[in-house]
Amino acid sequence: MNREESVQHFLDLLKKSRRGNFKIYIGMIAGVGKSYRMLSEAHELLRSGIDVRIGYIETHGRTETEALVGGLPLIPRRKSFYKGKEVEDMDLDAILNIHPEVVVVDELAHTNIEGSKNEKRWQDVMDILEAGISVITAVNIQHLEGLNEEVQDIAGIEVKERIPDSVLEQADEVVNIDLTADELVARLKAGKIYKPEKVQTALNNFFKAENILQLRELALKEVALRVEKKVENSVPVNTGVRHERFLACISSHEKTPRKVIRKAARLATRYNSKFYVLYVQTPRESMDRIPLANQRYLSNHFKLATELGGEVIRIQSESIPKSIVRVCREKQISTVCVGKPSFSLCSVLLSVFQYRTLLNSLSQLNIDLIIIA
Repeated sequence: MNREESVQHFLDLLKKSRRGNFKIYIGMIAGVGKSYRMLSEAHELLRSGIDVRIGYIETHGRTETEALVGGLPLIPRRKSFYKGKEVEDMDLDAILNIHPEVVVVDELAHTNIEGSKNEKRWQDVMDILEAGISVITAVNIQHLEGLNEEVQDIAGIEVKERIPDSVLEQADEVVNIDLTADELVARLKAGKIYKPEKVQTALNNFFKAENILQLRELALKEVALRVEKKVENSVPVNTGVRHERFLACISSHEKTPRKVIRKAARLATRYNSKFYVLYVQTPRESMDRIPLANQRYLSNHFKLATELGGEVIRIQSESIPKSIVRVCREKQISTVCVGKPSFSLCSVLLSVFQYRTLLNSLSQLNIDLIIIA
């Protein structure tokens, strides 16, 4: 470690020591008991003399959860008018001013009211942690950005409110609240999750047994992955093993690039490595020729890549294969991810000849290629 790296390492440690502790309860689906566990832990902390307060809790009318709210100091919600109606949301400023030792913040993936300091609640939580306040929070597995396509395949719907995978990576502790499918369905039918009139609709949709089983598997694997990463981080790096780095090559299309970015991000998480997102701007997509819709798509792709912890690389060039190979050499890439030829990068931006050239070049550099549908 050189002098500059040593100084940065010390600054990182110093910053971390001032930062609040971050604990996330994660579940496969609504109703497994995340809020209940958070509030139970808050009561234990309060009995131990810790200054713990509720920053935001959503009981969804569940009797067991509502009973635990009593006796816990509550920071009042911020009231404001939105589209002619009075709405309530978590009061970030009040939490920072009161500065408790620990704050309970539910619904981590929530989108804040327009005009709030941050767009998302998870960003509020980052501010709270930076202020030295510890946070206990909760989220369901379907709200994880990197799993968006998998959840959509399972449940048949796209979950709109999501958090970057990097939020979980910053957690000091991730706890999975696990129930069997039978236990969860029994809770649902007993009216412990939703009101009676909503039970059958839930059973016919998100709470189908096959959906629950697949979401449960995702949650278990995700928490296991976080534990594995912590273990790996505590063990010296084996210099004899190939260092994995991933490159997501995207176009200006709407959907496929998101899948490519998420795949590269998940692989980087799995291998505890970096990933990059490359967009090659050819003359046909120069600023005066690219459609406005495609400009918006690109902007959203770059934002997604950044939220997932990737580094965006934008190059102007007439040759996409040469640009990809150049970045692979510069960044020591081990694996390149592209969209399926019939939908994105390979067929639209690359001719057959160019595509073959890219394949041959990557093969010579011993770089793996993953094609994502």
